[in-house]
Order: sequence, then C-alpha cells, then structure tokens
Amino acid sequence: MSVSNQQKNLHLLWRAGFGPSNADLASVEKRTPESLYKEMFTASGKTPAYIDVADKGLRDMLTDMEGNQSMQKQQLSADQKRELRIKSRDGLKELNLAWLGQMINSPQQLREKMSLFWHGHFATRTINIIYQQQLLDIIRSNALGNFGDLLVAVSKSASMINFLNNNQNRKGHPNENFAREVMELFTLGRGNYTENDVKESARAFTGWGVSFDGQFTFRERQHDTDRKTFLGKTGNFNGDDILKIILEQKQTARFITQKVYRYFVNADADAGTIDWLATRFYQHNYNIEALMTDIFTSDWFYAEKNIGTRIKSPVELIAGIRRMLPMQLDNEASQLLLQRLLGQVLFYPPNVAGWPGGKNWIDSSTLMMRLRIPQLMYAGDVFKMKPKDDDDQMMGMKDRDDADDNTIPPAGKKNSGRAGQQIMATINWTNYLKQYEPIPKENLLASISKMILQTKTGISADTLKNYVDANSRESFIKTATIQLMSTPEYQLC
Repeated sequence: MSVSNQQKNLHLLWRAGFGPSNADLASVEKRTPESLYKEMFTASGKTPAYIDVADKGLRDMLTDMEGNQSMQKQQLSADQKRELRIKSRDGLKELNLAWLGQMINSPQQLREKMSLFWHGHFATRTINIIYQQQLLDIIRSNALGNFGDLLVAVSKSASMINFLNNNQNRKGHPNENFAREVMELFTLGRGNYTENDVKESARAFTGWGVSFDGQFTFRERQHDTDRKTFLGKTGNFNGDDILKIILEQKQTARFITQKVYRYFVNADADAGTIDWLATRFYQHNYNIEALMTDIFTSDWFYAEKNIGTRIKSPVELIAGIRRMLPMQLDNEASQLLLQRLLGQVLFYPPNVAGWPGGKNWIDSSTLMMRLRIPQLMYAGDVFKMKPKDDDDQMMGMKDRDDADDNTIPPAGKKNSGRAGQQIMATINWTNYLKQYEPIPKENLLASISKMILQTKTGISADTLKNYVDANSRESFIKTATIQLMSTPEYQLC
C-alpha cells in the first residue's frame, strides 16, 4: 500500500514539529515533503529570543545576595527562603506556559521540537527559575547546531552543575555524580566506560562551579591538577578535556543517533540505518542540523511502518490540538494541570534520565484523560481529577506552599476549592471549516479522518455517525473533528 503525499506531509509535521497548524491544512495535500521540510528548516534557522519571565523582585533579591556574602541562601531567614521558593515556583509555571506557547504558535517548529527532545535528554530538576531560563536558552539556541557545543554549554550550566552536585566536586573529595551521568545518559551509554573512567573524570571536573546568579566559574584551588587516565588516554586533564575525549569516541555519535532515531522515527531501531546515520553524524563533526536533514529527507522515513507508530507525549498532544484548532484560553494555567494529570510537566522530569516515553505515557487513568481533552476544550466541561501527589515529580516541593497546586481555578473564580476545573476555550473554527467547503457531504467524514488520524486503521463511519451532530454541515464538521480527536487512534502519530 503506497503512502499518499498528504500522509507523508502530516507525518513530517508531527515528527519534525507539533502537528499541522490551521494554516497548513490548505496545502498539506498539494505540496511535496521536500518543499515542506525546506520551509520548516528555513523557518527554524533564526536564533530564538530569550524567554524571560522571572519576577523582577526575585532578580533584585538574587542580585543583592550575589554581592553580599552575609545574604547567601544558607543564612536567609525562613520567610526569605519561602519567598524565594514561591517566586521561583510561580516563575517556572510562567516559563512552562511561555515555552508551550512557542511550541503551539512559533513557525520554528523544527527548532522547538528538537528543543523538547534535548530538554528530555539533558534532564535537570531545579526550582531556580533563573537557572532554568538559562538552560532553556542554551538548549533552544543550540538545538540544531553542534552537539559538542551543546554538550559543553549544558555541562557548564547552573542547572546541571547544581542538579548533579558538581558544585561539591573538590580536589581530594571528588563527587562522581556528573561524571557518571555525562557518560551513561548524555553521551556514551552504559557499558562503554569503566568505573575507573568515572573516578578519573570526576577528578578532572573538580573546580567546576557557578556563581549565585548562574554564571560558570572555575575554582582553580579546588581543581585536581594531577595526571588522570581516561578512556585509554593519560594527561593532566580538566573538564573540557574530558568532554573532548568523549566526543572523539564514535560510540558517542552512535548513542545520540540511536536515541534521536527512536524519538523521531521508530522505537524499533533499524541497526543498519542507525549505523549509516551515526557514521555521517560523526564525520560531520556532530552537526545536528545535518543529522535531522538526513532523517527527514530520506525515503525510509516516510515508509508506512514508521507512520502512526509513536505515542504522542502529553505536551505534543496538547500543542497538536491547539495548532489545528486555534483557540483562546481564558485560563491558560489549566494546561499545567493537564500536564500533571498526563505525566509530563515541562521543567519537572521524573529524574536525570528524563521521561521514558513510549508506552509509559499510557495507563488506564492517563488514557481516559487523554480522550477527554478535546471534549473539555470544545464544550468546557468541568473535570474533577486530582494528580497523584508524586513528590519525585514535584521535586520535593509538596509542602504547605503547594496546597493549591492540584487545583487551578476556572477563569474569574479566585477561590474554587477543589470543586472541579474547566478549560475555558474559545475555538476559532473559521479557517478550519473553510478547508472542507469543496468536499461533498458524503466524503466529509473520510476527508476529516485523513487529516486528523495517522494510523493505518481508521474509525468506522457508522460508529462515528452515532456521536456527531448532523443538524448542519458546520456542526457535523466540528463534532466529527472533536470525536476523532477523542479516539485512541489520535494518540498516535
């Protein structure tokens, strides 16, 4: 069975971005995948603007603390620490929504999708909004650049250094956390280094730290200047040397390529294709842009076996619905609760390994919630669901300050208790309805299905007709769209 041009384009839009936008619908059937990818590639070429949502009062407080040793965090009062925590937590919510907004609305779909991938790959957890903003900017700016540059910049970021305890890595008392994870999770993969490599590289990273405002600092007196032996090489290595040696290993290119392939192409890795991609990635000096072009312009990427086989992450699901059906949300914060209910809150990965993805996104409760989201957006139904009090996901923040985190009030209600939540959405249907004007009534359902579903098996027309409103053509298109988005098949892309 051949794959249609429309299927190929929708496949590309979902894998290299967050699905087709409302504006893409008119041309998705006509243009070639090559021209579409070129357009996406060009649109993502510009360096993105820094996302800054940090509270000015918090910035002023941190500036004062940076210049006044007596105000360092350890000596703050309980009320001052609480204020810092609350302002940072609220800032992280704003940062979450601001970045999600970029995924939904930005023409830089390829860059934002790659950034989400790297966000899970270089997973860190810190409640410091300044550090998280800095790391997000590093990831978004380098998402399509050179992996070596990205690796070094992330390794020296305040988020990573604090999360993996390299601030405590000192001569004579090495802390191995970062040294271990940079090899196991970020570059080489387990089994491709020894315990001695971990110990020796940890010594090389001694002295790496950050200032209170998040700037990288090298504390020379804390650095171990003795010789180290790492991955078969011996010398007076520092942290930069270790990362350089890691990048010299072809295994690093293979590890990254395999993870990229499983995320963007298929969880069932094709060893031959990965070897070919990894060789080219290594030869191109870890050029991420070239790697993604190799993938998205290949014939095998558009093979039927790779289409409709990937479970959308919660963020992809939310962004994808909002891209196809432009909507105004009176309570944007309701999306934070949806993320928690579905198991993926931006900036709160479960651990340093990031979100496992795949079938881990789905269980009985998350599937039911996924199927309800389109209806919640369309009809504004109230939903009464409380996320699990997962302290691991919440990074130890489940305390008195978070009492209302599980309940995001509907718009216009300051204190709704736990009565229920409502997604106050106003969908702009105008352009969407226009796309179906030339379609005969008897072909409407099939046409809508092809635009929304990427799976090989469709939904029975007889079944769907029992749930759609056929009182008018407009109502039919609207309700058929929402019903199709409410199916298990829509969870796949």
